[in-house]
Amino acid sequence: MSQIKFSPILGAQDEGPLSYLLEIDNYRILLDCGWDYNFNVEDIEHLLNIAELVDCVLISHPDLAHLGALPALYGRKGITAPIYGTIPIFKMGQMFLYDAYHSRLNNEDFNGFTRDHIDDAFDNFEQLKYSQKKALEGKGVGISITPYPAGHLIGGTVWRIQK
Repeated sequence: MSQIKFSPILGAQDEGPLSYLLEIDNYRILLDCGWDYNFNVEDIEHLLNIAELVDCVLISHPDLAHLGALPALYGRKGITAPIYGTIPIFKMGQMFLYDAYHSRLNNEDFNGFTRDHIDDAFDNFEQLKYSQKKALEGKGVGISITPYPAGHLIGGTVWRIQK
């Protein structure tokens, strides 16, 4: 029998950015990694501390509240875990992050992340179609993930995770 543990990282107590850690036996799945438009590093400190433990990341929506911390995790912390999301999440999420970066850079000395950090994150992104089942590899053998439409935002996803 598998052991399953679910831990809220961000967003469980308020309307802020979202991030949760799902552990299935020894495999750790980060469910979203949001950050708000203030990009205060202290707000994601716990997320940065567990980043190196993560085996993969599932993104459910293309906005900052769901993927805003990707550049910090991949660019600043240097993790290389695969990221899974739908094609619209990939395309729109990347544009959201580029826009947020340039908007902040045009108005202040912004050092939350760089364009290269955004690119580093999206180099690890595997795009899935709705209902496309993906069998995980390595420590994740026996676990599969499948994205289904969430129904309220283009690309928005509800994940089915099976073992």
